[in-house]
Amino acid sequence: MSTNNSLKLAIVQKRPVYLDLEASMQRAIDLAQQAIAKQVDLLVFGETWLTGYPAWLDHVPGVALWGNPVTDQLFSRMMDNAIEVPGKETSVFSQLARDGKMNIVLGCNERVKQGPGQGTIYNTLLIFGEDGDLEVHHRKLMPTFTEKLLYGLGDGRGLQSVDTTFGKLGGLICWEHWMPLTRQALHQVGEQVHVALWPAVNELHQLASRHYAFEGQTFVIAVGQILQVKDLPSELTLPAELAAEPERYLLNGGSAVIAPDSTFLLAPQMEKDDLIFHEISDLDAAQRGRIRLDVTGHYQRTDVFDFKVKG
Repeated sequence: MSTNNSLKLAIVQKRPVYLDLEASMQRAIDLAQQAIAKQVDLLVFGETWLTGYPAWLDHVPGVALWGNPVTDQLFSRMMDNAIEVPGKETSVFSQLARDGKMNIVLGCNERVKQGPGQGTIYNTLLIFGEDGDLEVHHRKLMPTFTEKLLYGLGDGRGLQSVDTTFGKLGGLICWEHWMPLTRQALHQVGEQVHVALWPAVNELHQLASRHYAFEGQTFVIAVGQILQVKDLPSELTLPAELAAEPERYLLNGGSAVIAPDSTFLLAPQMEKDDLIFHEISDLDAAQRGRIRLDVTGHYQRTDVFDFKVKG
C-alpha cells in the first residue's frame, strides 16, 4: 500500500528545443520550476525528450541509405547534444528533484564515448528520487525498426522500480510494452505507478498502455511528445507534401493517465504543447484489483514457469 493515497503529477508535453542541449536544459529547468511551484510529487519528460525524438527517420525518404551524408551529420549532432550518465546535466536534474522533493522521470539521448569521434547513443530512461539520487538508469532494450540506425541495444540492469511516498514507480520505453517478458520484469518489481514513454500516444500506443495497466494492475502515465514539420533539422530535404505543411504535427502528444481497470483518468491530450497537471486520488485501487488478476501472485504459476532477468 502507498504511504500517500494520492499523487500530484506533471507531464511534460512541451517540446524540447530540437537537438539543442543547452536550450533544452534551460527549458527543462523552467518546466521543473513550474512543477515545483505546484508542489507535484512526480514530473515526467517523454521518450528522448532531451534532446528530441528522431521522427525524421519515419518521414524522410533515403535516410537509411548506406553512406547518406545527411544521416551521418545528424547522428553526429545527436551525439554532440546527448548527455552522459552521470554527468553535469544529470546533476541538474538531481538538484531539481531535491529542490522540489519530487521524483523525476526523464527520457533522453545518452552518449557513451569510446574515443574521439567514436561512441554509442542509447535511448534512455532515468528516474531520480525526491532526494535527488539517480535510482534507475534504463536503456531501451531493442530500438524500434529504423531506430536501430542510431541507437545501441540496452540491457536488463535498469528493469527496476523505485520506492516513493506514493508507492513503487517504474517505467518502460515505447515498444518495450510489446515485449511480454520485459513487461513481466517490471510487474515483478511491484509497480503501483508505471510511466510509459512514447514518441506520441496514438491509438495503438493507447491500447498497449491500457493493456499494461490492466495486466499489471497499476496506474499508467502514458507520455507523448509534440513535433511539427517546422521543428525538423534544416539539413533534411523534406518530401514536397511535408515541406508545404510546416505546421503539420508529426508527433501530436496524446499524453494520458490510465487506471488499473484500463479506463482513462485523463483522456489523451492531443496537439497540446504544454505542461499538463493531473492528480490521481485513489492509488490504493492498484492493490484492490489484484483480487481478480495478479500476474506476480496467484496468476503467476512458479510451479510451471521459471523467470529470471539477466543484468
